[in-house]
Amino acid sequence: MERGNVTTPFGRRAMTLGMFASQVTASEIDSQQPIDKWKLFRTVCEAKAVVGVSDRALAVLNALLSFYPKVELTSGKGLVVFPSNNQLALRTHGMAGTTLRRHLATLVEVGLILRKDSPNGKRYARRDTKGTIGDAFGFDLSPLLARAHELQTAAASVALARQKAQLARERLSLCRRDLSKLIDVLRETDQTSNWNDLQSRYLLAVDTLPRKPGLAEIEPVLVQLDALRVEVLNQLEKLLNLEKSGANDSQNGCHIQSSHPDSSTESEPGFRNEAVTFSCSARTKTVALVQESHHEAIGTDAASQTEPRERARVEMCRSTQAFPLSTVLKACPDIADYGPGGRVQSWRDLMMAAVVVRSMLNVSQGAHDEACRVLGPEVAATVLACILQRSPHITSAGGYLRDLTRRSMRQEFAVGPMVMALLRANSGNVPLAS
Repeated sequence: MERGNVTTPFGRRAMTLGMFASQVTASEIDSQQPIDKWKLFRTVCEAKAVVGVSDRALAVLNALLSFYPKVELTSGKGLVVFPSNNQLALRTHGMAGTTLRRHLATLVEVGLILRKDSPNGKRYARRDTKGTIGDAFGFDLSPLLARAHELQTAAASVALARQKAQLARERLSLCRRDLSKLIDVLRETDQTSNWNDLQSRYLLAVDTLPRKPGLAEIEPVLVQLDALRVEVLNQLEKLLNLEKSGANDSQNGCHIQSSHPDSSTESEPGFRNEAVTFSCSARTKTVALVQESHHEAIGTDAASQTEPRERARVEMCRSTQAFPLSTVLKACPDIADYGPGGRVQSWRDLMMAAVVVRSMLNVSQGAHDEACRVLGPEVAATVLACILQRSPHITSAGGYLRDLTRRSMRQEFAVGPMVMALLRANSGNVPLAS
């Protein structure tokens, strides 16, 4: 950084070490990397919790960007905007002057803009005889361009954390629904069981949750509820086994043995003649509900407690689509430029890079979330890396991702052939079809 480029604030505003650090950062801009100012602004909005700005401060930043005449921010002396307070107030929908100054100070403090004050504190620009701006005094947007990669990484981290929290809330909702209904089944079918104690433990676990729980509050409660659900399912399974053994002809004569397996004779009439603890219809519904709930157990024996049919299909699809990270990076080397620090060293880095690429390719958040739900976060990140590698040949990345997601739900798509085709193309063996 050239020492002559350091500027100090006008009037009583003191120079701070943070202001000097922001100026040093702004001087280290990659001149070969222009960035769309509105895409960068949306990135700042996504990462506002990490950056430390409010929505009102972002409204002021939006107004400042609107005074920059070009769509893309490029390095140079032309990144200074010099609007008056009246014009700024108009573009912030009539924001009061004191509020405007406070949010401008916040943007300077967090290092998103710089003040470049004139000798008299006014904002203006000097033009040459051809009308070209030679020097300007006002607000410098250079820190935004210099911190673009940092802001994109922060936005990707926020999006990934939000996605994890959403998935945890979905699991919590399903677990609460399952437990409340399974305990009701246990209460109705076996009055001598400890259903009252199970329900008390369930209510005690969920009462600790705040109104809008975060990931840190949800995870310990999920552990408790999963263990409680396994216990309830074990009791229901024992009850089901007793019911099956009670249906044996040697014990209660309800089962009618027939030497004609194709006969249309049913065994229900035998149930009507026996005195049992509950009616046949109630028994049938209970067994069906226990079997369905039994399939939804997590963390127990795979042979007796599996996921529901649809969830099992999706999980099977995810497991068979997994690829080593090194293979994905060989097939899609372009994705590494969008990882933290310009490299991808883990699946988490790949998922963070995929969030940045999603925004760059104009893929909607809904399409990305649906792909993560159906394919899994790692496979969805791999698919986005493949789409980035083939982006010159793809007209609509968002539409292509949605189509692949729908095909995966029908078990018509796997990421393996896509990765291997790109791997062969990059090695020069087999060219890709355009």
